[in-house]
Amino acid sequence: MKTEPTERAETLGQYIIENRATVRSAAKKFGISKSTVHKDVSERLKHENPLMYTQVKGILEINKQERHIRGGLATKRKYSEMAEIRKKQANHENTGQ
Repeated sequence: MKTEPTERAETLGQYIIENRATVRSAAKKFGISKSTVHKDVSERLKHENPLMYTQVKGILEINKQERHIRGGLATKRKYSEMAEIRKKQANHENTGQ
């Protein structure tokens, strides 16, 4: 994404608002670093478009509050999948196959 930083900041802000996106997902979508996204929406956007900055800030705060929940769900999913694999392996061994 080769654009002017202020234009990029507004594009990122609009994307985050429309998709309720995280910094990570916005960075992936636009092919830039999370640091760049964060700087654009927290510093540049604040000066260029204060109204949009306020909206983006609210979404990012919600994402930050939910982060531990998403992490916990990912961990739960990981260990559930591992348990399922072990269960299948045990069944396979018990049937003599």
